[in-house]
Amino acid sequence: MASVYEDSTNVFIPYYRQASLRVQIDSWRKTGDIRNALKNNTPYADITAALDYYFENCNNGRPFIIASHSQGSGICTLVLENYFKEHADYYERMVAAYVLGFSVTKDELEANPHLKFATGESDTGVIVSWNIEGPRNVEENAPNAVVMPNAISINPLNWRLDDTYAPAGENLGSLVLNEKTGETEIRDIGADAQVVPERGVVVTNADHEPMTGMPDVFGTQSFHNGDYTFYYNNIKDNVAKRIAAYQNK
Repeated sequence: MASVYEDSTNVFIPYYRQASLRVQIDSWRKTGDIRNALKNNTPYADITAALDYYFENCNNGRPFIIASHSQGSGICTLVLENYFKEHADYYERMVAAYVLGFSVTKDELEANPHLKFATGESDTGVIVSWNIEGPRNVEENAPNAVVMPNAISINPLNWRLDDTYAPAGENLGSLVLNEKTGETEIRDIGADAQVVPERGVVVTNADHEPMTGMPDVFGTQSFHNGDYTFYYNNIKDNVAKRIAAYQNK
């Protein structure tokens, strides 16, 4: 996942002590939010300590991108809401935050007016977020631990917030595993995209097996593991465009 940023950025990856999946699921079932297992415990503390070190020793006043997935994106929403509220001078230099695989909600955006969600392919200082599902999850209104009420997603192919359909022909290439060679490669898997605004997710008909083993947690047709890889080259292209827009503003 981090490799999608390598062409355009220097990549810094913090080590942190993650919460186990069981702890997150327990939190979700009890409170409706996995972040209650993260925000007052080790994961969030480790990440904010890593950010302190990065900004004090490595950043040197440069613009930056924040990027995350899944549990990391749950933590990232807390970082955006709290850490960057306390460090507004850092936040002014944020090109974008790619918060994939966990919900950013309309309620949280309203409660934190310093945060802005992306509205197109090249706006800056914004949050870019989506959760990828198959049609079955939407039809069944399946429970999904990473999809929150009032979630908002942007389409990774046409960069729209409405339900305008983007065909697979707009996909610049997905990153998939070649099972014969054991290496990843760029391929066309038919990963189209359409936002479902009322659920706050992106639906795809990609020719790919959904996640299996935890239908009661992610639903029967979740593509949580494809949030980056299905739209790999489009994300790579988008990172470059947002950086260029930031440099030219």
